Parts: sequence; C-alpha cells; structure tokens
Amino acid sequence: MAARMKLKLKLKTVFVLYFMVSLMGLVYALMQLGQRCDCTEHDMPKDRTISRLRGELHRFQEQIRKSDATKQPQKQPAKPTIFVITPTYARLVQKAELTRLSQTFLHVPQLHWIVVEDSPHKTPLVSDLLVKSGLAYTHLHMPTAKDRKLQEGDPSWLKPRGVEQRNEGLRWLREDRRAQPGGDNQQGVVYFADDDNTYSLQIFDEMRSTQRVSVWPVGLVGGMKYERPVVEEGKVVRFHTGWRPSRPFPMDMAGFAVSLKLVLANPEACFDGDAPMGFLESSFLQGLVTMDELEPKADNCSKVLVWHTRTEKPKMKREEALQAQGLGSDRAVEV
Repeated sequence: MAARMKLKLKLKTVFVLYFMVSLMGLVYALMQLGQRCDCTEHDMPKDRTISRLRGELHRFQEQIRKSDATKQPQKQPAKPTIFVITPTYARLVQKAELTRLSQTFLHVPQLHWIVVEDSPHKTPLVSDLLVKSGLAYTHLHMPTAKDRKLQEGDPSWLKPRGVEQRNEGLRWLREDRRAQPGGDNQQGVVYFADDDNTYSLQIFDEMRSTQRVSVWPVGLVGGMKYERPVVEEGKVVRFHTGWRPSRPFPMDMAGFAVSLKLVLANPEACFDGDAPMGFLESSFLQGLVTMDELEPKADNCSKVLVWHTRTEKPKMKREEALQAQGLGSDRAVEV
C-alpha cells in the first residue's frame, strides 16, 4: 500500500511538470508568432524535456499496472458454519412461519439450514419452499411416534415436541461432517431454531465464536419477560427463571448453541423424549458441558436477542361454514 501511494505521488509530480513545460512552450510559441527566425535551436531542449517526461510517465504507468496485476488480495479467514436444526410440522401457519424464518437466515452468512419434518415423508410444501429459499439446506423427515404426539386440546407443555426431529438432524450432521475432509476437527456451530421464534441477526454473530456451549437470554418465555443466565465476573453462576431453577440447565431451546466439534466428539449426546417436563434441554447438555464452562454471550447475558414467540392459531369458523355449503376456499391454493 505504501509503495502504491509513493507511485501515485510521483505520478502526480510528473503530471504537474508536464503541464508547466507545456504551458511554457505555448507561451514561447505565441511570442514567436510573426517573427522570422530559425527556431529549431530553441525548440530542441524543450522537445527533449517533453520526450523525457513522457517516457517517465509511461514507465510509472507500467509500474502501477504490474503492481495491480501481481498484488494478491488478502484472504479473510473463513467463518465457521452455523448449522441450524429446525423441526417443523404441518399446520395452517407452517408456510408462513418457514417463510419468515428463511428470510431471516438469508441475512446470515455461512449458514446451513437443516429442516426436519414431523412426517413419514417429505412434503411438497416444504420441499418447494426450501428450493426457492436461496439457502444452503438439508431436508429431512422423521415422524413422531403416536404415543408421543400431542392430541387436540392438550396443553403444549404436556409432551416435549420436536425430539425425534432434532435427534434426526444431529444424526445427519454427524454422518455428513465425518464424511467431509477434516472429520471431527471441523469448525462450526450447532443451533436449534424452532420455526415460530423470532431471531435478531446479532444472535448469529454472537454464537459464531462458540468454543463449547454458548448461552444468552430468551425473551417472552416461561411466563416471564425473559429467562437468562446470571453472570458474575464472566461466569454463569445461576439462572433467572420462574420455574424449577434447580434444573441442571433451566434454559429454553433457543438460549444456547453448541460447537460442532463437541457434537461430533460426543456421538451419544441427544434429546431424551422421556425426560421430565422442562428437562429436555438438560438431557442434551448434561453430557457435554458444566455450568462453569458455559460461555455467556449478548453482553454477559444482559441483552435479549431471541424471543420465544408463538403464532396465534387461525380461527377458521367462516371457512368451515363455507365448506359446509360447498363454497370453501380452493384447496389447490397453497397457504
């Protein structure tokens, strides 16, 4: 950079000299108008100066061109890939949820989206959405066992949801990464992002430097404004939560990320579908990390960058009434 600046300063000097000499030559020529004399003698020194300056200018231009041609751009270190595992299931708002989430992820560099449907097969709705998303993705499916499914009218907390799907995402990730060059030593981060949550782009910048397990607050969860790890002198010492703070890791699924190396090094780590209510996250994290090893992010867990939002279930009374009359909405129109 210093050499290039020096060349540019020299070039500027040459241009100024060239202009001055040309101006002097023009003035001299005007003064000689109308006079009969042999000007060859006077013009020769001026011509030699101009020729020398032109040659020097040409050499500087060639040096700049060669410098630009041989200059190698500085390579930026590659960012670790964030592997986002999202369980999803068929419902009226599924496409809307996945569309919003995918368009958030479009703003996150180096992200691989692993979408796992709670279904015996891949559905056209999710397949088409992923193809059009513009994201790097993997599309999987794994149905939830019937005895583990919530029934109509069951409260959402009665049974853990997304267990089989998250475990299927982990299975695929382990198999796929080990087949890649570098095997278990690959850099990366694993995050579990439900399709109905809301994510600040900053949270992905925060988690990208995860060494083992990073943590942060989650807003609008557990019947509270937020839940969060409490940090003292850079270490997590307890959790601010309203329900059973004695749990090993009383956190929401959206409140932590795990390094890919740690996931690959612990092939048995998974979510336990039989874990007591509220212990699903703990069932996965207990074998991976201790509280003292947690890495607080989001300004020592003082900022909320992800929210446990829920989309209201649409009321379809008028639709049902029209269907009863044979006037329902066209089923061919995908919502």
